[in-house]
Amino acid sequence: MIKVILGFKRRQGMGVQEFRDYRREVHAPLLFAIPEANKIRRFVISYPLPAATPAEPRFDAVVEAWFDNLQDMDALFLSENFRDRVDPDHVNFIDLTSVVRIVCEELVVVE
Repeated sequence: MIKVILGFKRRQGMGVQEFRDYRREVHAPLLFAIPEANKIRRFVISYPLPAATPAEPRFDAVVEAWFDNLQDMDALFLSENFRDRVDPDHVNFIDLTSVVRIVCEELVVVE
């Protein structure tokens, strides 16, 4: 199983709840409307808990997406649909200079 992990901050001037609502109500439907999204096996978004983090968190969200293999991951992210329909929306809610991405192979230690 291949996993891509993305961490990022919200666009400057956007409130935390506005960011979360936009991601859920606008961006997620864009992503899952394209046929290549069927390559995603699992998709999780994590948000920091303000009370549990005394300092400003490095990210406003961390996204994890699982794929069967690298070819399936590339089939999504390199597709014309993703490039033309999904990727341009990122600027509407993400500070693109803050994005950190890692592609990894997941090893489950405890389940």
